Amino acid sequence: MDNNNSNIQSSSTMGVIGQIIGRLIAAAIILGVTAFFTPGFRIDNFWSLALAAIVLTVMDYLIVKFTGLQAMAFGKGFVGFVLAVVILYATQFFVAGYTISWMSAIIGALIYGIIDYILPGEQGM
Repeated sequence: MDNNNSNIQSSSTMGVIGQIIGRLIAAAIILGVTAFFTPGFRIDNFWSLALAAIVLTVMDYLIVKFTGLQAMAFGKGFVGFVLAVVILYATQFFVAGYTISWMSAIIGALIYGIIDYILPGEQGM
C-alpha cells in the first residue's frame, strides 16, 4: 500500500517538474519570437534567452503568488498588459545580453500576448 502511494507521489512530482520545464521552454520560444519581431528588443545569445525565460517565469510566479494578478497581455485586461510590459522591461536588469526600451516593451507585450494566446495550453509569462 505504501509503495503505491509513493509511486503516485513520485509521478505527480515528475508531472510538476515536467510542467515547469514545459512552461520554460514555451516561454523561451515565445520570447525569442517576440524579440525577433520587436524593433529595439535584443537578446544576444541562447543563454541570455534561457535566463530571461527563467526570470520572466519567476517574476510572473511571484506576482501571481503575492498579488493574485496575472501578467498576460490578453485576457487579463489593462492591468495584465501593464504588468507584462513592466516584467519585459525589468528583466533587462537581471539578464546580461537582454536589452529593451519602454516602447519596445509595449510592442513586445502585444506580440508576446498574441503568440501566447495562439499557442495551445496555459503558458503564461
